[in-house]
Amino acid sequence: MEWFFRGDYAQAPISVPLVLLSLFISFLCGQTLAWVYMWTHSGLSYSRTFVSSLIVIPVLVAAVMIVLSNSLVTAFGMMAVFAIVRFRNILRDTLDTSYILSSLVIGMAAGTQRYPVAILVTLTVVGILLYLWFSAFGSRHRYDLIVNLHWGRPLEEIDQLRQLFWRYARRTHCASQRYNEAQGGTDLSYRLLMRDPNRVEEMLSSLRATEGISRVTSLQAEDESEL
Repeated sequence: MEWFFRGDYAQAPISVPLVLLSLFISFLCGQTLAWVYMWTHSGLSYSRTFVSSLIVIPVLVAAVMIVLSNSLVTAFGMMAVFAIVRFRNILRDTLDTSYILSSLVIGMAAGTQRYPVAILVTLTVVGILLYLWFSAFGSRHRYDLIVNLHWGRPLEEIDQLRQLFWRYARRTHCASQRYNEAQGGTDLSYRLLMRDPNRVEEMLSSLRATEGISRVTSLQAEDESEL
């Protein structure tokens, strides 16, 4: 393996352990940032691929800085390549941007004769992407079922409905509550995280048999598109 550790033919060869340390630290910091984004995001524009890109991009930026290594010529060359990709191609997925950036970094590392950097960056990025794919990192499973129903009784008695949900669901969230003037009741929409997904039909039957509840419909969470 001596050829590998001495295969950096740039003007200022770098240390292979330092390259690995830089890539590893940027990976850990990027994953920490991604976890915070997952926990704190509350809007409708959540994207799992964007979470993945928050992990990959810091590693790639670290690789860019390693490849540049105070070389002004290399820096201008990378700016020119990025300008071509930016204005001639429209990428609709943030993770696609990470793949493009990966290929640019690897190509520039090989072109500047930093062969160990090119190989290490390739192996590191491929490992991270496979880890994100196998672990489905970034996906959030907050509920299994959406239940819509009409509550025809006074809202003061809605605790009976909540107790019924509690028998079947670990987490219950009322997503929508609207008064129906035509029928004199309230239209409700709940998001449920089931204790046992196999008991959905049993719960729906109990709802339909409860006095004051009508028009019970349900929607599985996997039928929703991830935004």
